[in-house]
Amino acid sequence: MTDSTPGPAETQSRTSYLLDGRRVTLFDLLSAGLLVAGEHLSFVRPRMGEKHEATVTSRGWIRLADGEEFRSPSKAAMVAVGYGSFDGWEAWQVDDGRFLAQLRQELLDRAAEEADPTEPEEEQQTSLSPRERHARLKKARESAEAGSPFTLSVQELLGWWGATGRGIVNEQIEAELANHSLITSPEFDKIPLTATVHLVKAAEEDTKDIPLTESPATITVSASAAEEQESREAGLTVGTLPSALGGVVSVKPTATFEEIITLMVLHDFSQLPVLAGPHNLRGSVSWKSIARARHADPSAHLSQAIVDAREVRYDHDLIDVLPTLAEHDFVLVRDQRNAIAGIVTAADVARAYGDLAGHFLLIGEMDRRLRQVIAGAFTLPEVTKLCDPDGERITSFGDMTVGDYQRVLENPVLWEQLGWPLDRKVFIAWLEEIRRIRNNVMHFNSSDPLPKADVDKIRNLNKLLREYGE
Repeated sequence: MTDSTPGPAETQSRTSYLLDGRRVTLFDLLSAGLLVAGEHLSFVRPRMGEKHEATVTSRGWIRLADGEEFRSPSKAAMVAVGYGSFDGWEAWQVDDGRFLAQLRQELLDRAAEEADPTEPEEEQQTSLSPRERHARLKKARESAEAGSPFTLSVQELLGWWGATGRGIVNEQIEAELANHSLITSPEFDKIPLTATVHLVKAAEEDTKDIPLTESPATITVSASAAEEQESREAGLTVGTLPSALGGVVSVKPTATFEEIITLMVLHDFSQLPVLAGPHNLRGSVSWKSIARARHADPSAHLSQAIVDAREVRYDHDLIDVLPTLAEHDFVLVRDQRNAIAGIVTAADVARAYGDLAGHFLLIGEMDRRLRQVIAGAFTLPEVTKLCDPDGERITSFGDMTVGDYQRVLENPVLWEQLGWPLDRKVFIAWLEEIRRIRNNVMHFNSSDPLPKADVDKIRNLNKLLREYGE
């Protein structure tokens, strides 16, 4: 007879991935004994007079009455109903009345109790421990259910995970939020770092529609698709530009030309949107449209100067908007409530891509100077012996990666041979941080501009390489 009690290493591993890694699955509930194979599930919709039934399979999938099986509880709920969008964890319940979300919460609470409460001092300064983060997310869900969702900036949210920018950490954040049936409104990876988000509870189809006049405290967002977003890539969206959700100066359809001209002169604007309310866009007015209207009719009214205005949602991919900006110079942006919340101009985009180009140039200089240092100090066989002993990848110094540079320079013998009067360990730690920054930029893992501190790290390394590498 074997002991089935998990040992310390196994317990810590399970705790790690449940609190600090990925979405909880039904198979996790099976493994923890909170579900059993063949368990009966039901999805009751009293307002519709419907009851759907299913069972849990041995591999942790949901089998509907017709035999179809789904790994995602939300997908199973949608197919069972035949339409709509549902948070399956809040839809399916076992025979004792508990919902899958409650079983998931019990599993996460167990993991939190098992988690090591001690964290390295440095780690505590930069992020919450998994146990602390679990407690905060649990509290956030309770607040969302009570109609008072947590409100914080994107930067503050990232700080819970010790991050200063979005990128690879996005998937972990989305997973941990999903484990508590939470998402952000608006989506945290599609708006500026300084913008505000609400931690809201995913809503089922029956309750997800919200009047546009509701206050943030009553926001509910359908997040059944969250389980399908595990591979979503980060990238520049319209909303990541500061002006996209930064508010917009507008005029009403009853405005006079004198009012419009005064506003455009004072703000140095070329155009203004015409709004009959935050959601009702009538068009836009510009110097050109005013001139044309008055040229055709000197006594023209505003209605004769209004022209069509292009609009996009904040979560639209920025690259797809470029042709429209090239033709019309600006687009108006609708937020998650479908209200006109900002404006993006061709100049805004030029600045965003200009910053990105500058980062590529800095990183390119770093790559080139590191390669020159290594090529000037060592032979190719010395390099391949450390970085490519099988001789399958590196045939010249130009084939080296930043990781290869790091492997060469962290070698004590080669570092001594380099002859720099610098501390090897400190330099390698700096280079490792630079490698992380470089990968985020070069692989487009982040939709955010590099923080000034990161830019300074690259600049300072280039300065050092110029001084010692010549």
